[in-house]
Amino acid sequence: MVKVTRGTLVKCDPAMKEFLIHLDETMAIGTKFIIEDLDEQHLFIQTDAIETLMARVDDLMDKISFPMTEKS
Repeated sequence: MVKVTRGTLVKCDPAMKEFLIHLDETMAIGTKFIIEDLDEQHLFIQTDAIETLMARVDDLMDKISFPMTEKS
């Protein structure tokens, strides 16, 4: 029998993929969202989780980046 699931194919680098897997395993957004781990750069995830994941990734990037200031 064929099983059809609606989702979104996400291409990311291995570090981001590990972060997304961590969020999925810890249910950090309240639910599991990874439908299938396809290969080292691709995940198939639930479409309705995209906006929440983008916000979490933006928060992560804000935490690990630092402002560039010009020296006078």
